[in-house]
Amino acid sequence: MPRTARDTRLDSRSARLKLTQRREPYWRTIHEGLAIGYRKGARGGFWIARTYNTEYRRRFHAIEGVADDHADADGKSVLSFTQAQEAARAWSAKQVRMDSGDVTEGPYTVTQAIDAYVAAYERKGGKAKGRMDATIKAHITPTMGAIELTRLRRSQVENWFHGLAEKGARVRVKKDKDAKHRAAPKTEDEKRRRRATANRCLTVLKAALNHAHYERRIASDEAWASVKPFRNVDAPVVRYLSDAEAKRLSNACAKEFRPLVQAALLTGCRYGELVALQARDFNADAGMLAIRTSKSGKPRHVVLSEEGQRFFATCTAGKNGTALVFTRDTGGAWGKSHQQRPLIDACKAAKIKPAIRFHDLRHTHGSALAMKGVPMAVIAAQLGHADTRMTERHYAHLSPSYVAETIRANFPTLGIVPKSNIRCA
Repeated sequence: MPRTARDTRLDSRSARLKLTQRREPYWRTIHEGLAIGYRKGARGGFWIARTYNTEYRRRFHAIEGVADDHADADGKSVLSFTQAQEAARAWSAKQVRMDSGDVTEGPYTVTQAIDAYVAAYERKGGKAKGRMDATIKAHITPTMGAIELTRLRRSQVENWFHGLAEKGARVRVKKDKDAKHRAAPKTEDEKRRRRATANRCLTVLKAALNHAHYERRIASDEAWASVKPFRNVDAPVVRYLSDAEAKRLSNACAKEFRPLVQAALLTGCRYGELVALQARDFNADAGMLAIRTSKSGKPRHVVLSEEGQRFFATCTAGKNGTALVFTRDTGGAWGKSHQQRPLIDACKAAKIKPAIRFHDLRHTHGSALAMKGVPMAVIAAQLGHADTRMTERHYAHLSPSYVAETIRANFPTLGIVPKSNIRCA
């Protein structure tokens, strides 16, 4: 539950006894759109809740029970100022559900909010549902799922969030086994990674709770809005291949897998985008590749180099428009995770250690462009980023800059490093 509002006039019975008896309540705003009022009568006071929104304007509700002016509060028939606020929030939340058309009795929990958000995410064409489901199942619902939204406290969200950061990473176990964790993080890099994981989990939880707030399932977002993520924990270490490594990896790939690796290096496309390509998506006249559905759900066009155009002309030769560009030796489509084992085997054969992920081929494409001085906006368009923020985060440090070039051109040789035959890349 959100923090309790304070008011020196209403907090205590002694303070309320000093108030003048009147019909108009003494009001205190709990949060935007909800206020609690105290009406003082001849024999004691009563509590009143008031909500406001642009559609229904002001609405009032007499809270059951009297104020604890002459008797100790019991939370039922006699309510303190704090208890009256809880009752006001509960009534407000019920009004929100009724206004949205939800007349189902019973509490609305964090799990229900998450389920509703995931359903909305799917309707909008979100492409990362699998990863989000894994995050929810592993990190959110076991601890937070059963909590009612009207009873959700900021301290609960904060304790859960910081607990994730302080706990060791999960260890993969069989489906019927209990979850296991590695030792708690000790080094600064281990702590950074755990905090980055906690940030991603908080993002999912906040998205679900904000959706519930937008759908008017809960009147206030005070319980989670002020919980801030850890700062400066997502500094990416981009893994990319040199030209020699890329050629060595390509040559080491199995015959059916090699075209996928080559395509990823030449286009920067994701694995899912490549395996869905059809022959008609290659436009030989424009020298471009159409990605009909990307991770963001938006289509984009990938510009092909001369080498890339020759590659796709070969891959699509003789195929009808709807035929898949990349298939397995059996003629079937590449499926989810089918790339993992062939890539590990190819890295082992090519002596690339540690083995890369398929996504690192995308980083190799982006890094190659950055190191040639291609503007960040152009790289963002090529990779399908919504704007340059993600591009700059991953590749800006590789791009030749005025600062770097000026320092290298003007910093003197100190003569403190012996000459050798070893050359920098």
